[in-house]
Amino acid sequence: MKHYILYTVALTSLAIPTMAQETYESANIATQDLNGTARYVGMGGAMEALGADISTISTNPAGIGMFRKSGINFTMGATAVKGDDTSVADKLNITGKKAPMSFDQFGFVYANETSQGNFINCAFNYHKSRNFNQILSHMGDLKGASLNKLAYQKGAIGDARNGGYYVDFNTDDDLIGYYSELSPVTSQCFSQVDYLLWNAFIVDPNDGDAYYYDGYDYLFARNQRGYISNFDINLSGNHNDRFYWGITVGIKDVNYKHEQAYSEDINDSKGNAAGYYDLVDTREITGQGYDISAGIIFRPIDASPLRIGFSITTPTWYELKSYNYTEIINKGYDENLRQPIGFEGNYNTNDEYKYKIFTPWKFGASLGYTIGKQIALGASYEYADYSSIDNRYISGYSYDGYLDSETADSKSDKIMNNHTEKSLCGVSTVKLGAEFKPMPELAIRAGYNYVSQMYEDKAERTTMLNTDGCYFSSSTDFVNWKATNRFTFGVGFNIDDYTIDVAYQHSQQKGDFHPFETVTVDGSLNKAPVVEVNNNRDQFLITLGYKF
Repeated sequence: MKHYILYTVALTSLAIPTMAQETYESANIATQDLNGTARYVGMGGAMEALGADISTISTNPAGIGMFRKSGINFTMGATAVKGDDTSVADKLNITGKKAPMSFDQFGFVYANETSQGNFINCAFNYHKSRNFNQILSHMGDLKGASLNKLAYQKGAIGDARNGGYYVDFNTDDDLIGYYSELSPVTSQCFSQVDYLLWNAFIVDPNDGDAYYYDGYDYLFARNQRGYISNFDINLSGNHNDRFYWGITVGIKDVNYKHEQAYSEDINDSKGNAAGYYDLVDTREITGQGYDISAGIIFRPIDASPLRIGFSITTPTWYELKSYNYTEIINKGYDENLRQPIGFEGNYNTNDEYKYKIFTPWKFGASLGYTIGKQIALGASYEYADYSSIDNRYISGYSYDGYLDSETADSKSDKIMNNHTEKSLCGVSTVKLGAEFKPMPELAIRAGYNYVSQMYEDKAERTTMLNTDGCYFSSSTDFVNWKATNRFTFGVGFNIDDYTIDVAYQHSQQKGDFHPFETVTVDGSLNKAPVVEVNNNRDQFLITLGYKF
């Protein structure tokens, strides 16, 4: 084994303010769920051209222009989630509520008739556009691959003073070796996980040599929870029941948290069991963002109920803060060397930093058609190019870590954005919905959504980019989620000016889980077997409303 200098700075804590985010966490923040009133969800959200439901306030603001009466409503719900292997989550003590109740929506519309058949309406609505609740857990064989090999490889290129390795997406090559001018402890190519593994596990404290070990199997569990709240303010209008317009200003509040644990059993050089190590990570992301939506709906033929709608939404301009606490518990023992692996005990790192994310533009088109007063049919299409997500870092930090408010600004992280461009793709969302009223007091609804996959098949989350986003990564796992299918059903009751709506939504999604990225170590491919995981949800909603 090569001889290395031991860097002990990472054994306690790291607290350097910085500025960037990485592709997979940005994608998690940028996406949205189907949520809102029970009527809207029951019809699969396909109401952008039909309008007259407050949940269209952010998807096609012109839908608010169709209200002829003022109204107020609120929605309560519960979302049931489950992990792929709940016994693993229990073993790692990563547990959470599987069907938490939530307050999902509250809004009101003031309808103002300015002249016969013409309205200028205003509205306010709160709803949860993103529900982060998810329990993901799995166990699998590693067949010799290991997370500690990934950290070893970064320091093993060159010596410890010139260690560093990253993927350069500005070239046509997939992997480019790089000799950093900085040591591994200060090089941005090293993540927080690498620091912990190198200093607490890989380097022998007795002689300073570095060793890596084969992985035998692993346990993984993550309890992810939180939400993004939308506060939407709308101004809209109706011109002679032929043309409708609307504009909405949206303010978003992000509250995300996860606790996760990765436990890996290892073998020594002779294939003997050599104990294990655990990596436990807690991360919180908070912050705000805002966007603007605009839309129109028109009836091209006066005698026909056909409605056509178009909408556009600006990027959401997020400013976020992330905090993590990450700990390694080293229980490795090399029988061949007759000594503990690395430093026995627990070591940790933690950090807090601010950054910005600008999500992609969204474009929508929709159709609505009614047959008498009994049947309403809706279809919507939305497109967003998630490969254009702009990961940004905050500039203006002084050498001692304090933000100079006069010079603070944000700049695009070009290296991370190149990774995002190659890892994510454009997403198409198709929504279909129908409502049938066998009698004026009763409505029966059904809907369907198809959301195409966001991740390229060969995409990998990496901590090898020479960016602050990789440096501040405190976990290495990732899932390349596939397409989403949603099925919705609902029932509505009208009692004078009161409404009661109930909806059920079932969402199905599969993905490929990777505990860590693939690299070559000493000429051999360090690749963990890919595991298929599921993200299935069941949501129940009830909305109470009053029109006046």
